[in-house]
Amino acid sequence: MNTLIRLALFGLALLAGIAQAADPLVVTSGTARATPIAVVPFGWQGGSVMSDDMAEIVGNDLRNSGVFEPIPRQNMISQPTGPGEIIYRDWNALGAQYVLVGNIVPAGGRLQVQYALMNVATEQQVLAGSVSGSGDQVRDMAHYIADQAFEKLTGVKGAFSTRLLYVTAERMGSGTRYTLQRADYDGARAVVLLQSREPILSPRFAPDGRRIAYVSFEQKRPRIFIQHIDTGRREQITNFEGLNGAPAFSPDGSRLAFVLSKDGNPEIYVMNLASRQLQRVTNHFGIDTEPFWGADGQTLYFTSDRAGKPQIYRQTIGGAAERVSFVGNYNANPKLSADEKTLVMIHRQDGYTNFKVAAQDLQRGTLRVLSDTSLDESPTVAPNGTMLIYATRHQGRGVLMLASINGRVRLPLPTAQGEVREPSWSPYLN
Repeated sequence: MNTLIRLALFGLALLAGIAQAADPLVVTSGTARATPIAVVPFGWQGGSVMSDDMAEIVGNDLRNSGVFEPIPRQNMISQPTGPGEIIYRDWNALGAQYVLVGNIVPAGGRLQVQYALMNVATEQQVLAGSVSGSGDQVRDMAHYIADQAFEKLTGVKGAFSTRLLYVTAERMGSGTRYTLQRADYDGARAVVLLQSREPILSPRFAPDGRRIAYVSFEQKRPRIFIQHIDTGRREQITNFEGLNGAPAFSPDGSRLAFVLSKDGNPEIYVMNLASRQLQRVTNHFGIDTEPFWGADGQTLYFTSDRAGKPQIYRQTIGGAAERVSFVGNYNANPKLSADEKTLVMIHRQDGYTNFKVAAQDLQRGTLRVLSDTSLDESPTVAPNGTMLIYATRHQGRGVLMLASINGRVRLPLPTAQGEVREPSWSPYLN
């Protein structure tokens, strides 16, 4: 799919074709083996069965990072719920390097969870803590525990408590219903933020996680809106002639970069949201689109076909554009990892239809393909840089696929019916 032209012209149909089938879960070897960890089913002191399995959610989170490999439950010799019940030789025999145990106790209409992470080799406690919440916050508590364990063992802040935006398109009679939805990063607990008979594109979180920007065709023309998630209050930001698209908040949330064609050619502009002052960033006869901010708030990465085919460029505001992608005949939709050492993009090595997600090392210039499908688009990266989500085709429909940056894990996310596209990962949320 020509992602550059799709975004520049805001076409909505996915390219028809046969995509390679993706397995429900694909684990491939990286430079080192994932760390084996046992997340034991948590003890439960309540009467009725819990709606969500907290330990299963924690284990899935750690697996999704590509850093850990949970021990299958059917292989567990015992199921301790506290550190004192752990028989370390059993877990050592299973190859587990760490064991995470927990116990859930109802207390005053809430759930109190005690958890502990143990090192099997040293038989020492690595982490212990507690968290409490209501019955409908089981997933929140599980993601929290996974975040704590991940950070303790890797030194990298966990991103499992973050959220995901995406757009669905579903045929309804003679028309199509579009919805903008927010879910947990793993696709669970989706809620509808906006519903329309007209297309919705390019949703993006603000750095505070409380606002989102997106493109809506509700006026029969593409226009950019900002919406407050908690209240649903919306504000129209642009109303220029031609294209109004690809919004991206600056790192401090005070400015919005986007694409306008009001002067006859798609160019990148930056608007100060307080004053509404507009500044043009690019000025070239080629198509410039898909801006993404660097952490300094002055650098923009973007897609341009100024060299003949879409490639990735970067430019400081007021400076000159510099090409940064050279491998392949098509590179588009740039996203940076948290440390800004890795550039994630949609990549085509050759031909015209084989579009994959790839990661380029910006220091070495090397590039790794991260997906095994061929109609991939719209990559978005977790705020800690360990995972990414992208849109692709799976079993005949548009879906979202989650992959670890190290390439070990790849799995489709559970999402609503219809075609699913345009994912966007939230920042860290308080």
